[in-house]
Amino acid sequence: MELFNVYPLVNITPVKALGAKLWDDKGQEYLDFYGGHAVISIGHSHPHYVQRLTEQLQNIGFYSNSVQIPIQAQLAQKLGQVSGYEDYSLFLCNSGAEANENALKLASFHTGKKRVLAFKGAFHGRTSGAVAATDNPKIVAPFNSDHAISFVEYDLAAVEQVLQGGDVCAAIIEPIQGVGGIIMPSDEFLTGLAALCKQYGALLIADEVQSGYGRSGKFFAHQHAGIRPDVISVAKGMGNGFPIGGILIAPELKASYGLLGTTFGGNHLACAAALAVLEVIEQEDLLNHAAELGHYLRSELEANAGAEEIRGRGLMVGIKYDFPIKDVRDKLLSDFHIFVGNASDPTVLRLLPPLNITKAEVDRFLQALYTLIPAEARK
Repeated sequence: MELFNVYPLVNITPVKALGAKLWDDKGQEYLDFYGGHAVISIGHSHPHYVQRLTEQLQNIGFYSNSVQIPIQAQLAQKLGQVSGYEDYSLFLCNSGAEANENALKLASFHTGKKRVLAFKGAFHGRTSGAVAATDNPKIVAPFNSDHAISFVEYDLAAVEQVLQGGDVCAAIIEPIQGVGGIIMPSDEFLTGLAALCKQYGALLIADEVQSGYGRSGKFFAHQHAGIRPDVISVAKGMGNGFPIGGILIAPELKASYGLLGTTFGGNHLACAAALAVLEVIEQEDLLNHAAELGHYLRSELEANAGAEEIRGRGLMVGIKYDFPIKDVRDKLLSDFHIFVGNASDPTVLRLLPPLNITKAEVDRFLQALYTLIPAEARK
C-alpha cells in the first residue's frame, strides 16, 4: 500500500526539533518561522510539555468519555482563567475542522435555523459544514455543497441583508484570516457584526483555530475588538502538535446528553498537552512576548521589506508584495534554511513562528529576506 498522494512535499525529512529549530536526517538545521501551520505555539519539544506528556502516558493515555476524566475539568478551568472566559463551558474534540463543525451544529440546534453567514476568503476546515463555509469551491465536494451558506464581504449592510432573511443560525468569522492571507476585519466591523447577530438572533462564532492561543498578542484575536462571541473554536496551538480542538460555549447555550459527542476528544494525553501549553504561556509571559516581538517584526518589515503591505497582529504576520512570493519562499528554505508559509493569495508570505521565538531568530529571518529582496525594491 502507498500513501494517498494529496500533499505536494518538499524534499526535507525533519527528525529532531527544539524551540524554533528543526534538524533533518542529514543534520541540517532549519529555523521554523511557520510552526507547521501555526500549530507550534510554545516551541518544539518544550521540556515542560515533554514532561507533562511523559508523566501522563506512564499513568493512562486514553479512556472514552463514558468515565470520569478529571484532567478535562482541570483544562477547562485553566483555559477559562488564562483566556478570560471563566463563565463559558468547554467541549473538547480533535481538530479545528471538528471544532467548527460542532460550533455550527450547536448554533443550529440552539436557534432551530440552518443558514450560515460566512465571509469571502474564509477557511474553516474540511469536514462537511466547515468546508461548505470555506470560500474555496475547489475543495467543496458535491456532497458538501447543499448546506445553506451565504458569503459576504466585510460589509455590515450586506451582513444585515442576509440576517433579515430570518433563517441564519450563525455568523462564523476568523478575527484574522490565516489561509486567506492575514486579512483582518476592522475592530469596528467585528463590534457591528456582534451587535447585528444579537439583534437578529443569530449566534456569533469566532474561528480562533489559527489566530487564538496568544498568536495575536492577546489570548484571542477578537479580544482586540472587545467583543464576546457566543462560541469560540480553538485547535492548532492548543496542543503544540498533539491533536486537540475545542469550542468555548457561552453560558446561555445549554448542554444535554447526546447533544455533541466524540470518541477521542478530551483524552488524557490531549488534555495533558493542552495544560502544558497554557502553563508555559503563563510561566513565560508569552502573550506579552508575542505582542512585543510581533511589533518589532512588523516595524522592521514596514521600514525595510519593500512590501506593499504588512498585515497582522502579534506573531501572525503577512507580507504582501506586488509579485508572486513562491521563489522567495523557496529560496528562504533552500538557501537560508528557514520555513515560512504562503496563502491563497500568491503574493502573500505568511509568518507564524512559535510564540517564544527570540529576537535573534527574528533578525536571522529579516536578514535572509532582505538578501532575497533587491535593495532597489526595498526603497
